[in-house]
Amino acid sequence: MQKDIIIIGGGIVGLSCAYALHHAGRKVTLMEQNDGSSGSSFGNAGLVSAFKKAPLASPGVVCDTIKLMLKGQAPLNIHWGLNPQLYKWLWKFIRSANAKSLKRTLALFERYGTMSLEVYHEMLDRGMDFWFKEDGLLMIYTLKENFEKKLKACTHYPTHTYEIFDPKATLDYMPIAREENICGSVLLKENAHVDAQEVMESLQGYLKNAGVEFYYNEEVLDFEFSGQKISGVLTNHNKFEAHTIILATGASPYLLQKTHNRFLMMGAKGYSITFKMPEELKPKTSSLFADIFLAMTPRRESVRITSKLELNTTDPGIVRAQIDNIKKNFTTFTHPFEMQEPKEWSGFRPLTPNDIPYLGYDAHYSNLIHATGLGWLGITFGPAVGKIIADLIACGCNEKSADIMLFSAFFRE
Repeated sequence: MQKDIIIIGGGIVGLSCAYALHHAGRKVTLMEQNDGSSGSSFGNAGLVSAFKKAPLASPGVVCDTIKLMLKGQAPLNIHWGLNPQLYKWLWKFIRSANAKSLKRTLALFERYGTMSLEVYHEMLDRGMDFWFKEDGLLMIYTLKENFEKKLKACTHYPTHTYEIFDPKATLDYMPIAREENICGSVLLKENAHVDAQEVMESLQGYLKNAGVEFYYNEEVLDFEFSGQKISGVLTNHNKFEAHTIILATGASPYLLQKTHNRFLMMGAKGYSITFKMPEELKPKTSSLFADIFLAMTPRRESVRITSKLELNTTDPGIVRAQIDNIKKNFTTFTHPFEMQEPKEWSGFRPLTPNDIPYLGYDAHYSNLIHATGLGWLGITFGPAVGKIIADLIACGCNEKSADIMLFSAFFRE
């Protein structure tokens, strides 16, 4: 079957590419190996947190993580073993956690965070319905030295972009927090949050009604090659041909390896717990216990907490010890309350060592484009990536477009 554009992967990046390309006038076919009702994007915290918040690779993160490991509160769990890719990733991560890299990454995050917010507004204007709140991200600090470090950073921000709260004022935003354990908080006003599941479902419905072709439970098994092009996409049911193929398969390295690529990217396993709680106890906005990297996000009918990254594991199941550790860390800084109808989730995120995704044309095959590596920032930057990829295709085979050179790991040391 001949197609115009095939997108492989139905997460937020794949859907965002389909959305942007459809509105650019292209005929889009999207393939997803599952039924489209689960996956990493569905378990996302829902933060659109591109503004004034440090990325994963930032100065001091290694020492801070070691300290948290000693206290049993570390957000990162590494399964050590004989995997050279893990050690290459860790070495690059350590090298990327410096002040110069941080400054550049924060500037890029603001550029593409703004682009994502514009696309979210456009989606809502076009009739989509999902929980979307632009009421900031509350960074809560339990360690004095980290709070003071953030206060120092705030002196360089425009005053209208943040607000500083003492422990008592923090409780107005986070009623269940223990005042005695809080040093203070900073509200980063430019950030937003969504219900990730509602975004995914709304995008799917919109695209189907718009005529985008969906193939669910269509697993791509291999490719056929002809010279410098992919001439065939082989699935468990069909064979397809396409003018352009976009690989947006997230953490799975299987199809990357089929295209003779091995990006420096780890499948980082994350966890979330979604539950109901009394309305008066809900946080007023998305909040991050910054010292232990635990996010709490209010949604339309529920609340979601997300935490933990496991590296070098392929086990898709929920590890009880990880869920228990999230609850332990969370209850250390909050008053007791009952999580009503809790739903636990785990999934893999495609994490690069410098927080920058792989975007752009393949080095070997002229009709293949990569769009992967956003890690836990898929909801934050997925809409922007969709626009970047659509603009790239509209300009022809020009991988050196400004946005690709700025925001692609292909052009980042």
